[in-house]
Amino acid sequence: MSGTARTTGAGNGRFHNLRSLAPVWAILAGAALMLSLSMGLRQSLGLFMPPITKGIGISVSDFTLAIAVQNLTWGLLQPLAGAWAVRVGYRPMMAAGAALYVAALVLLAGAQGLLDVTLGAGVMIGAALACTGSSLALSVATRAVNPAARSTVLGVVSAAGSLGAMVAAPLGQLLSDSLGWRFGVLGFAALALCMLPAAWVAGRADKIPLPSASTGVADGSSARQALRQAITTLPFVVMAGAYFVCGLQLVFITTHLPSYLAICGLDPMLSAQALGVIGGFNVLGSLFFGWAGGRWNKLVLLGLIYTLRSFVLAGYFMAPPTPTSTLVFAALMGFLWLGVAPLVAGSVAEMFGLRWQAMIQGLAFFSHQMGSFTGAFGGGVLYDWLGSYELAWRLGVGMGLAAGLVQIAVAYGRPPTAGRLAVA
Repeated sequence: MSGTARTTGAGNGRFHNLRSLAPVWAILAGAALMLSLSMGLRQSLGLFMPPITKGIGISVSDFTLAIAVQNLTWGLLQPLAGAWAVRVGYRPMMAAGAALYVAALVLLAGAQGLLDVTLGAGVMIGAALACTGSSLALSVATRAVNPAARSTVLGVVSAAGSLGAMVAAPLGQLLSDSLGWRFGVLGFAALALCMLPAAWVAGRADKIPLPSASTGVADGSSARQALRQAITTLPFVVMAGAYFVCGLQLVFITTHLPSYLAICGLDPMLSAQALGVIGGFNVLGSLFFGWAGGRWNKLVLLGLIYTLRSFVLAGYFMAPPTPTSTLVFAALMGFLWLGVAPLVAGSVAEMFGLRWQAMIQGLAFFSHQMGSFTGAFGGGVLYDWLGSYELAWRLGVGMGLAAGLVQIAVAYGRPPTAGRLAVA
């Protein structure tokens, strides 16, 4: 894949270097479907925690350790996957990730102990997500459209990518209730197979050269230089730090909400319904924040999301849950959930350009995944230690408020353009 600059023949700013719009829509549709299934399956794994822990004799903290390993693996490999995509192409990376996802779920369906769960749900799905998740999917979408449409299109792809949980969660719960959790996981594996053709089609982005109008400071740099520029840019560093808290809050919910509702004696199907509602309202939130990111400061919007999420978390966990309050909570959190994806992707593209976008976005995502590790494993440890989730949710609320306010303060104090942390 070459970064050689080319210009559009018409120069009208719609889409660059494509003979027709059809390939563009195919790329966007493939990226959206891949992202939808990748994230939807991953977000719904918490449904299997109660039956898996009982069925093979592992503890809650054992299962959450596997999910924590998944997030750690995903975070560690994401920058590398972004860098490799520049060298070998997006198509090989995404197709390999889809195949690995299927293999991981098949292994998990046959799990007999903690090692199988950790390898399947942890290491293998984590590696697959690095190739099929938001960093590569949104980088592919970014390359297909011009800057004027970028934020809105990223919101649309993220919105479509939110639909997976609406299918995966009810299907997994239905199969698990009627045939057992192993058939529920195999149902997930069947859905994951659909990622293979989606990744192949989205990989057509490899044929699209970087636009000549790209002014990103990292476009002409090596991978090492681009990383150095990222870690010395104050708005990026703050954004990546706040992203830690984002991961902590979201993975705490997807991993522990089913267990929390079971402890409170509510219908297990409510967990699937809540995750499905999160996926549905994800669509609205992604569309809104993708649109808003094209009009207002993306970093300020990120800070507002983190602050509002914290208030929603506090309001829900301060009172005993009911079916109604749980679904309202899921709707509000869903609206504030994946809206961060187009904002972060757009901010990285604005700061550093397109060539190393997936890698630099992956660097920020590494911070997100460290938070995810903490939210999944830390929540399980605190529950095993204290017998409740109270301290865990209180810590999540406090950290979210702090991250949101700092993000807003820095965004107002410094524009989101690449610049050094300190002036020599």
